Amino acid sequence: MSHSSRGTYRSRGHRRASKAKAWFLGIVAVLVLGGIAWPVLDYFEVFSDRGDPVSFGQPQPGEGGQAGGDSGKQKKDSKVLFPTGPQADFRVESHLNDGTTIGVVKLHGKKSGFTGKVWVWAPKQYTDPKYAKSGFPVMIALPGGNGYPTNYWMGTDLKLQSTIAKESLEGKSLPFILAMPVLNPDAKNYYDGSDIPGQPKMGTWLTEDVPDLMKANFRTLKSRDGWAFMGSSSGGFSGLKAVLKDPDKFKAVIASGPDIVPDSPLWAGHEAEKAANNPEKLAEKLIAAKHPDVYLAFQVGTKEHTVMPKVKKFISQYGNKGPVKTHLQEIQGGEHNGKTYVQGMANGSLQWISEHMEGPTPAS
Repeated sequence: MSHSSRGTYRSRGHRRASKAKAWFLGIVAVLVLGGIAWPVLDYFEVFSDRGDPVSFGQPQPGEGGQAGGDSGKQKKDSKVLFPTGPQADFRVESHLNDGTTIGVVKLHGKKSGFTGKVWVWAPKQYTDPKYAKSGFPVMIALPGGNGYPTNYWMGTDLKLQSTIAKESLEGKSLPFILAMPVLNPDAKNYYDGSDIPGQPKMGTWLTEDVPDLMKANFRTLKSRDGWAFMGSSSGGFSGLKAVLKDPDKFKAVIASGPDIVPDSPLWAGHEAEKAANNPEKLAEKLIAAKHPDVYLAFQVGTKEHTVMPKVKKFISQYGNKGPVKTHLQEIQGGEHNGKTYVQGMANGSLQWISEHMEGPTPAS
């Protein structure tokens, strides 16, 4: 072989090797960066299963049985409530990096008559065989603002789900299942999470229909020890009011930057009903009744100059008096937004309410 022919051969071989190397490195890059790239691809619905059915551990229709292998019969002496059905048509909204899924369903509220979307998420522990027959605590997470047509806690950008996942694995939080319903029936008005006369029954929607949805589809707890609210701004008010009004159903709330008194303009002409949905009046009533205990974790950023005095006044008047137990998380440099409030949850609020709640609890 001549020198020139050998040179030609080597040149072609080098090109082939370079192409093979580039192909190999490309595959490696995809594998290495998959954890980062997949959420981005999923967001833009590239290779996305968004809209596909998701059952959260329940069998698909026709398969029989119930989640966790339960026989289908509820035991009266058990603390656990196995899914009662009917199974909701949850659809994939998005995924977290740990493999868990946020789903969404349009719920037709049988008790309120209102129809709206509810997003749900279950932590990784929920599908762990170790907890196959255990009931999990539920947190109903409410947004501020219009809270319609979406609930901003259902997005992965504020990291509510990943924070609960992380804190629960570190033993600083219970592994809450999240229910994230719309707060209002439209974007024109706010309804204080209440049954305002002549308006959609949003109080019943939040405290009856949404919990019924969770009981129908997840392994939950029968007692109030497994039920809590979390909310920001007007959602914080709604969660605070719900716990004080129905302490036999809900035990705790994380109320972030909340309103303290009802202020929807739709209350005009309904002063008695408005007073019946006022957390101050409800706290007075509960203190007089002397039971049951409720746990109110307030969160306020130090830059929330108009909110902080109102929250501190409420705590000074009603906090830690009889059954009304309170905790204040002052978030340094915090503002009136979801990012601030998730930070506060990680810094103590989640742990505080978790210490007073229950779950996961094995069936008896």
